[in-house]
Amino acid sequence: MHRLLYILCLFAFLGASAQRMPERSEVRKGNRHYNKGDYKTAIERYTRALGHAPESFEATYDLGNALYKAEMFDKAEQTMARAAADTLRTDAERAEALYNLGNAQFKQQKYKEALESYRRSLLLDPTDMEAKYNYAYTKKLLEQDQDQNGGGGSNDQQQNQDDRNQNNQNQDSKDDQQNDGEGRQTDDESGNGEQDPAQPDDGQEGDGQPQPLPAGISEQEQQQMLDAIQAQEDKTQDKLKEKQGVIVRGKKNW
Repeated sequence: MHRLLYILCLFAFLGASAQRMPERSEVRKGNRHYNKGDYKTAIERYTRALGHAPESFEATYDLGNALYKAEMFDKAEQTMARAAADTLRTDAERAEALYNLGNAQFKQQKYKEALESYRRSLLLDPTDMEAKYNYAYTKKLLEQDQDQNGGGGSNDQQQNQDDRNQNNQNQDSKDDQQNDGEGRQTDDESGNGEQDPAQPDDGQEGDGQPQPLPAGISEQEQQQMLDAIQAQEDKTQDKLKEKQGVIVRGKKNW
């Protein structure tokens, strides 16, 4: 008798919870249709969930994925942009939304926008190998387009050359500091240097956790981080050379 009463109370509690948060029920139903490949119905369920809770990150993110799978790339871009703008979410969640935003932009051949989305995703999660690949792949496409269009000294090409020259100067300066013979500690020796975004932290290797950015990081420092990623482009593409085009992820990666 007591056991029956407990079960009845449990069902009553679950029913009350579903009434208080109906968006969760709709998201779960949407997920079931998504996993079956029924993206149209999944879109309807996620849209209903957002009708109950417009601020739901989960429903927004899942809707963006379903729209992408349904090849509605423009709407997927708009939806993922909303998910990525949710500053209340973790870095890992926003990095994933930015990653998928880049994929939706890439499918529309908005390569510059896609490159920026991958860049922002990497700043939040520098250990994401697939984001590094997509960043490098998209950048190479942009460079090829510029070459084919005969830029004739275009501003973008000149900026890329300036960035490479600046990176070389920064590396030369760092080498001079390390070899100055005066016994001063370098940033790497003292442990106060920036973590290379292309390498996971030794103390957290393989745990998949994003490395936090230093407070108040400047645009120049961000560019230096991305230059380090670009320096490993060949290594990244060797590991993922069997892939053609950008790598698409649909399910949550956090």
